[in-house]
Amino acid sequence: METTDLTHHILTRFNEDLEGLRSGVLQMGGLVEQQLQDGVRALSEGDSRLGEEVARLDYRVNAMEVAIDEDCSRILATRNPTASDLRLIVTVIKTITDLERIGDEAEKLGSISTRLASVERPTDRYREIKHLGGLVADMVHGALDAFARLDTEAAVAVARRDRVVDEEYEAIQRQCITFMMEDPRSIRRALDVLWVARALERIGDHAKNICEYVVYLVLGKDIRHRSIEDVERALTDARAARDRARVDGGPAG
Repeated sequence: METTDLTHHILTRFNEDLEGLRSGVLQMGGLVEQQLQDGVRALSEGDSRLGEEVARLDYRVNAMEVAIDEDCSRILATRNPTASDLRLIVTVIKTITDLERIGDEAEKLGSISTRLASVERPTDRYREIKHLGGLVADMVHGALDAFARLDTEAAVAVARRDRVVDEEYEAIQRQCITFMMEDPRSIRRALDVLWVARALERIGDHAKNICEYVVYLVLGKDIRHRSIEDVERALTDARAARDRARVDGGPAG
């Protein structure tokens, strides 16, 4: 009886540790989401104070990454995780790395927004950047939601949006080059806008990475360097295999 109680206690503590990792990732994700949204708003509104706050938030993002990473190391050292639990820990370690890099890119948004606040804003108030920022923010939110729900189909749908983000980034790039050619006085601001667009495009890449980790966590499949179409076919095959297994393992008629 004592042995059973001890085993139950150990398993409960282990589950709490794993749930703590998941919760920590989502908290860190919420922080970088806010950092991203505020960075875009600071640029569009010319709010230098908000831009500075966004840049300063990076230290909190870094601190959360270190704390979660230490928790992962402690669990690996003191527990004996099964294959699925080990996948969760590996996924968490990779995910917080991408979240920290999203924070780095958001810090750039804050710093550049602070600098651009001192110059005249264009009449459209960086409409294209706001649009790109909205697309990227939706990707980050969708990736974190897929992680929270362990939803592979949602993860792949979010990853697919990265193509749209790339297209928007290329359009902004062409527009900035045109501005610089037509008016050399706009070069400094156009270059800053290019850096902002590039930071947003990179954030989209990191959100896509998190989606790939979700598929790895749920299915144990590494889908990096595979096309979205190939991944969707693999998910369809996996879903069909699970359905067949349920039918075969169901009660006899």
